[in-house]
Amino acid sequence: MRPLEVLLDIPHHPASHLSADLERIYGGPLSLGDSCVFANFVSSLDGVVALDDVGMRPSDIGLKSEADRFVMGLLRAHAEAIVIGAGTLRAEPTHRWTPERVHPAASDAFASLRSSLGLAPAPELVVLTSTGDIDADAPALADAVVVTTSKGADALRHRVHSETDLIEVSGGDVVDVASALDVVRGRGHRRILSEAGPGLTSQMLAARVVGDLFLTLSPMLAGRPEPGSRPGLAEGTDLVESGLRGDLMSVRQHGSHLFLRYALGGVTGRRSHREAAPAS
Repeated sequence: MRPLEVLLDIPHHPASHLSADLERIYGGPLSLGDSCVFANFVSSLDGVVALDDVGMRPSDIGLKSEADRFVMGLLRAHAEAIVIGAGTLRAEPTHRWTPERVHPAASDAFASLRSSLGLAPAPELVVLTSTGDIDADAPALADAVVVTTSKGADALRHRVHSETDLIEVSGGDVVDVASALDVVRGRGHRRILSEAGPGLTSQMLAARVVGDLFLTLSPMLAGRPEPGSRPGLAEGTDLVESGLRGDLMSVRQHGSHLFLRYALGGVTGRRSHREAAPAS
């Protein structure tokens, strides 16, 4: 595929050593912290991140962009664990959260990258569900981790695959995201990628656990046929008073798609690049 054009790139973590082909397509190395939570989203031009139309998948917002799928695969290739919510699993019940699934052409390069980083062949999938309302027979759950409440555990205990790890973290009605991430880290995972939907993402943002946000801006205009339909990136949580801000670190372009990266202020404790040096 044609390489992404780099318009801005401010390294703020050590860079991984990509193969020549991956670095050529991405437009340079990818920098990630040794221990971090980073999220990946695709949004329409008017801010829609999920479609409720029958037969439409969340990935359709990206207009089946090869570049978007490449970036998604590259981020998955760096992850030790991928976190999603029950809604994401229900939206794509047959999906596999692996790098090669979204960009098969780079499967060998992704596999070599994971090997060079000392990672397992595939990231571990972690599904958060408060109620246990998931398809226990979904293929991706065969070797996944399900983190849930006591209610969810009761609903799933005799339904999930024998290979599925079912972990209860809360006796309340909602999974505490910070506790869930503690579980993931306790399994030895340091680089955690979130591909959660807008509801869970809003909880993660409110809990200030996401350090970097990778956002693909698609040229699609989706609209909202009904008030409250077709959610935005952070749905169901008021973040105005949180003080959470994004610091733009990277901009890449591929046709009419933009690939943005923001460091989220207040999460990592790092000064923004605008504050790091005096204005010229």
